[in-house]
Amino acid sequence: MEQFDVIIVGGGPAGLFAAIMCAEKKQRIAILEKNKSCGRKLLMAGAGKCNITQAGDIHHFLTCYGPNAKFLKHALLSFQNEDLLKFFRKRGLEFMTTEKGKVFPKSLKSQDVLNVLLDECRRRKIEIHYETPVESLQKEEETFYLNTPHGTYQSKVVVVATGGLSYPHTGSTGDGLIWAKSLGHKIIPTKPALTPLKIKNYELVDMSGTSFEDLSYTLWRGGKKIGTYQGDFLLTHTGVSGPGIINNSRFMQSGDVIKCNFVGAESIDEFRSQLTKKLNQGGKTLVKTIVRELNLTKRFADKILELCSIDSELKCAELNKATRQKLLTTLTEYEMEVKELGGYHVAMVTTGGVSLKDIKPKTMESKKVSNLYFVGEVTDIDGDTGGYNIQAAMSMGYIAAQAINTN
Repeated sequence: MEQFDVIIVGGGPAGLFAAIMCAEKKQRIAILEKNKSCGRKLLMAGAGKCNITQAGDIHHFLTCYGPNAKFLKHALLSFQNEDLLKFFRKRGLEFMTTEKGKVFPKSLKSQDVLNVLLDECRRRKIEIHYETPVESLQKEEETFYLNTPHGTYQSKVVVVATGGLSYPHTGSTGDGLIWAKSLGHKIIPTKPALTPLKIKNYELVDMSGTSFEDLSYTLWRGGKKIGTYQGDFLLTHTGVSGPGIINNSRFMQSGDVIKCNFVGAESIDEFRSQLTKKLNQGGKTLVKTIVRELNLTKRFADKILELCSIDSELKCAELNKATRQKLLTTLTEYEMEVKELGGYHVAMVTTGGVSLKDIKPKTMESKKVSNLYFVGEVTDIDGDTGGYNIQAAMSMGYIAAQAINTN
């Protein structure tokens, strides 16, 4: 039976960083990793380029984690984006920032970020036990027992950093949620988040690859509007994607309807009124000429005409009221019904997880079981795309380690 001062379960960014920070007190630390290598999901971040964090004021981050953002305030202010970058720069990694504030290593290689973390684990003599899946986690008196196929591990302190359910081929299969539940924690039901949408009876297959900057859309459920959102928007061969969809997918479910304002009209009523006037006064002008003058690509403008069954030679004077109304609606409130959210195999993160009501926000320690900590995506935290989830994972790992080191 192997005994350690601290055992971290899971070798993703949250687990690796928690281990590194715990090692500042030179405790005997082990990471138990079920895969043959650490950081498999980290290597996929930013399409393999690793969008590690976001530039700018850390307070802005608190608008990027959905309804549970407040829980992260202490973690993010304790270990900010600049602190994260300073940690890596000190170890030789340089960064670049895009126009939209995304921060990547200059090499654009996730592997370089992972290498810094693994090198630091080696330097601090942290033991990483690969291919060591934890089958159960129990506590008797003051000691935790972690059963694995290679024997039982023992520790006074355990950090659960097993991730959510997204990208299950990387090893994220919800193990930590099972142990948390067995130890009396409430689990908020999980579902895929940061995921594209599949659309029912999708009419825009041939427009796949068409993108819209800062497109505005409304979300409807059971005939009631439940939200208005805005962001970059991408048509795919099965539905819609892009940050404007992905970041808000946590609020969506099958059967919801999104209504898209393709023309970017600030006031839909005003736009409709002006376009109606233009069409009414158009006379012999072709309808397609007026539609092509809108803020749309020619290809998409022609698709709009096709959806409205408007012939390319139809003149404004020949446009009937019903067809005109369909054109106005298609341009400003085009409806798409959500068939389903992309599954865990394409979702970047998981919404749901260990209830935040059972975790202390200043330490990440369980309120139910002393010396048990939860960090990263195993908790009911999910951030927007753009580096927010890696930042949250490392910030949570940092404050957990600070608490462990002061015990």
